[in-house]
This record gives sequence, structure tokens and C-alpha cells, in this order.
Amino acid sequence: MPAVLCVDVGSTWTKAALVDDADGTLLATAAHPTTLDPDVMVGVRAVASAVGAGDDVALLACSSAGGGLRLAVVGYERQVTAEAGRRVGLSAGARVVHVAAGPLDRAGEAALREVAPDVVLLVGGTDGGNAEVLRHNASRLAALRLPAPVVVAGNADAAADAAAALARTRRRFVVTDNVVPRIGEIAPEPARRAIRAVFLEHVIGGKGLSRDPAFARAVRAATPDAVLAGVEVLAAATGADALVVDVGGATTDVYSCLTPEGEDATLRKEVVAPLWHARTVEADLGMRWNADGVLEAAAREQLPTSPGLEAWARPLPTDPGRLPADAAEQALDLEVARLAAVVAVRRHARPASPGETPRPLADVGLVVGSGGVLRHADPADADAVLAAVTADHAGGWRVPAGARRTVDASYVLFAAGLLAGPAPEAAAVLARGLVPAPSGTGAAR
Repeated sequence: MPAVLCVDVGSTWTKAALVDDADGTLLATAAHPTTLDPDVMVGVRAVASAVGAGDDVALLACSSAGGGLRLAVVGYERQVTAEAGRRVGLSAGARVVHVAAGPLDRAGEAALREVAPDVVLLVGGTDGGNAEVLRHNASRLAALRLPAPVVVAGNADAAADAAAALARTRRRFVVTDNVVPRIGEIAPEPARRAIRAVFLEHVIGGKGLSRDPAFARAVRAATPDAVLAGVEVLAAATGADALVVDVGGATTDVYSCLTPEGEDATLRKEVVAPLWHARTVEADLGMRWNADGVLEAAAREQLPTSPGLEAWARPLPTDPGRLPADAAEQALDLEVARLAAVVAVRRHARPASPGETPRPLADVGLVVGSGGVLRHADPADADAVLAAVTADHAGGWRVPAGARRTVDASYVLFAAGLLAGPAPEAAAVLARGLVPAPSGTGAAR
């Protein structure tokens, strides 16, 4: 039976899904603590053994170990190209650690060195628009003592000059298409592909995760990039707009794949057009390391909380390994997840700046929960977390009226994303397996 082993090497856990790449059947899953010391391949081999994958089984992997992909964006104007670069970086699976706008000066260079990004995304100017800032910033980056490779995705009229400046100091760089070719448009895919290629070529090896060349050959993307690809497969395979809420220990990530309709599909209402396939990361919302951030965000959003939640959540950042000891603590833990999910989706849906329109999520047909807290919860409890999102009429965005809810209990979205290129039909079958036959609205049964 042909099979492929899909592995996600996370910062804490290494997860595996063995998939029949002929028909998309999920054959087995396994998890093992990520073995950063001495080598992540120890954990990869452990999950391969657990699912019965021999040496003849193809290996595809994604990784967020070692901090994932840290991206800095250097742009021309904060509300246009710098914001577009930030959105593109998130869609490429990066953690955007810094955004600079305007001509780089000494203070800006010092800030870049301090955040120590893995990759710099250099953007600026629409095609035919301002070119001087991109040329200036390329020259400053060329002279800056920063080992990160540069992806140039700005004004096409200045791209050759930017490349020449970087080449003179032997900086590693890639030139690709402008992320904002015209005001009101955004073109994420060329930059997303370039960031992915740079991640694979320079970042994976640079993090020292493994000396085994098999690891570098297997890795196809940063984990969030693979998950977004899986959400894209899910939306295409089911014919429904999809929203995925991944509640993690440190962050809560939200993914949405939408099909614009009506004026959303034809009118440019914003200076930076929306990304219809998008990801946002809420770094202050986490089940453990940022549980206190969840409390603070809930207070700002005026969300009610239960008695005892403060006493449960406040100590978690200093004791992230603590797990609920009884039903009462389990209920409080799920409340942290519910609050994180609601706040994260509110932020995902809200416009980036005043005067813009909210993200059109009203037609979402499928809401998927992910993250260990939901995968290991009782199905009814996990569904209650997602139900709070789909019933959040006070969040300032139009909630989906008839979305079905389900949980990625076997953690296969990343695998669907990894399979999207080499085995698209199997990826589609795997993704569709998340959604049982319709039985009315509400939780998938």
C-alpha cells in the first residue's frame, strides 16, 4: 500500500500522520516530544516507528521548532506596503517580529539587529511609484551586519537596483514580484513562495535542528504555512468558506479562506486589499505561556468570566506544564480556550484600520477548531468553545449564520497542506474527512 509519512516538528511535540497517498486514507497518527537535544530526527524516527512507517515510506515535514520562521518587514509606508508585507509574511507561516516603515536610519538598523530575524522582507512602492525608499533601504540592508537573507518584493522599477546593492556586499537575497503592484491590490503568492524557499534553503539548516540531511530534504514549509495550505485544500474540497481557530499554548492562530462575492470581489475599497486566504497570530493569547494575556484581552473586550478563572490562569505562565487536576479546573481551562478563541477571531475579522470594512466571514460554512486543548477535550466541550465564536454577535463582525463546527481531532490539516503539491487528490480526501455528512447546522456529528 503506497503511503507517505507527514510530520510536523513543533517546538514541543512532533506529530505524525501516515496517509495512503493513493486514496487519502488516514492510516495512523502518533506524537512524541520534540527532541531538540540532540537532534529532531530522534523524535521523527520515534513517530515513524509508532505508526509503522518503514524506511521505504516517503517523508514530508514541516517545522516550527527553534522558534519557527522569524520575519522582519521593511517597507515604504506603514499603512500600505509595510502592512501588506506584514500580511504576506503571516500567510507564509512567519512570525512577524518587526515592521519598519520609511527610510532606514541608524535607530531602525539597531532595531533590526535586536530582533534578529531569520528573513527580511523588503517591500516598498507600487510598480511605477516611489522607488527611492526601496533603493535606500536595500543599500542600508546591504551594509548592515545582519546574516538574514532578504526577499525583495517591492517596486519593480527599483528591484534591479536593490538586487545590485545587495549583491555588492554578497548578501543572500531573492527578487520576486511586488506585493502591492497597484494601490488597492495585493499579490501575496510570489513573495509567499520566495519566503518559503528562503526558509527551506537558509533557515532550517541555520537553526541547527538536525545534522541528518534527510531532515532538510523532508521539510517543505514552516508549520503555519503548511496549515494554511491545508485550510485552502479544505475550502476547495468542501466548496465552503472555512475558518480555523488554533488555540495553542503560546499563541492563538486564526486562518480563513474566503471566496469574495458581490462588491467584495470587484471593488477596491481599501488601500491595501484584503488577503482572501489569510492567517493572523495573536501572540498574547495562549493557554499556558500567555494565559494572563487572555485574561487581560477578555477584560478589554468586556467578556464575562467565571469566578476562579483569575486564580487558575494567572499562575500558568510560570508553570506552563500544569494540567487540570479535576473537573472544575478542566472547565476553567476550557474557559481560557473559549476566551482566546473569541478574542482571536474578533481581531481576525476586524478591519486593519478605521474606515475599512470587517473581514467578510458571514458566509463561512465551516468552522474548525485545532490545538491540544480542543483535540483532547470531550467533543461537546470542544464544540462549546467553537459555538462561542459563531454566536459572538457583540464582536463587531457578522457571524456566520449556518456554519458547521468540527475539531481537527486527528490533526490532519498540516498533512493535507504538505500533500497538496505532490498528491492533491489524496490531500482533498484527507481534508474532507474532517467533515462528516451534513446533519443540520451546528456541531459536526
